[in-house]
Amino acid sequence: MGDKIKRIGVLTSGGDAPGMNAAVRAVVRTAVGQGIECVGIRRGWSGLINSDFVPLTGNSVSRIINRGGTMLYTARSLEFMEEEGRKKALATCKLLGLDGIVAIGGDGTFRGALAISRQAGKDGMNLRVVGIPATIDNDIGCSHYTIGFDSACNTAIECIDKLRDTMQSHERCSVVEVMGRHAGNLALYVGLAVGATSVLIPERPVDFENDVVENIRRARLAGTTHYMVVVAEGAGSVYDIAAQIKDSLGIDPRVTVLGHIQRGGAPSARDRETASRMGYTAVQALVADKGNRIVVSKDGRIRDLDMEEALAETKEFQMERYDILEALTNNGMSRFR
Repeated sequence: MGDKIKRIGVLTSGGDAPGMNAAVRAVVRTAVGQGIECVGIRRGWSGLINSDFVPLTGNSVSRIINRGGTMLYTARSLEFMEEEGRKKALATCKLLGLDGIVAIGGDGTFRGALAISRQAGKDGMNLRVVGIPATIDNDIGCSHYTIGFDSACNTAIECIDKLRDTMQSHERCSVVEVMGRHAGNLALYVGLAVGATSVLIPERPVDFENDVVENIRRARLAGTTHYMVVVAEGAGSVYDIAAQIKDSLGIDPRVTVLGHIQRGGAPSARDRETASRMGYTAVQALVADKGNRIVVSKDGRIRDLDMEEALAETKEFQMERYDILEALTNNGMSRFR
């Protein structure tokens, strides 16, 4: 066993996600209960470089479990990607007497944590780092679930349900872009939940005629007069898709880009509960003198894995959801070709 953990830092980095505050709260309160001091690093790795921090106590994280965003703010740091930047960050760690860091974010956050841990080893420092996955894209290979995904889905579903009301009233087609530059998890989950006519995702090559045009035609032949096309931002331009629909079918679609509204709002029960469990587990890993770990959710269990091994893992995309979507969309529809 190494030296006893006395003081840790906690930060949020990358894109914000509902539930990050709940994770910060869990880390702080678990640490305080173990006699460990907590320091909040504001604005992610950039804050560690610039000594932007605030002491945290059990009371200072009261009433944040229900708040969206992150009380510690978040940012991306190009300087931290360079060795000189990481050396500045380590100087702050040394100044503050940090024995460990809990980093809440996505893949880039974890690679930053691993980089600073390696740099610390080169410099003769024993800095333990633990990552907690929080990203609305749910695209961390080593974890079945990431904090923020459920809340973002619920927000998108609520917006699309409202759009459907007006589309139905005017007998129109709506093309909706949801977040997901490199991953279609959010789009497919939401599309299935709202009964979308079509869903386009980056993991599946788009056959526009079959995936969009024919789906709308079959829906119209079955008596439907409004259509919902959900597009992950990485699957193509919603404006180009809307233009293609107009050219192919002669209908005039309306485009809606949900954008950053999906990141906001109070976290769902699932995200609050998962964040609380993950925050607790992260501190327990540090207390057990574990470093370079990522807390993950697998098969309903929360546990910690070796960071290097975890970052090498990939997660199979759940394409069966697409099969279900197609079955439910086309079931009972006329199949004139």
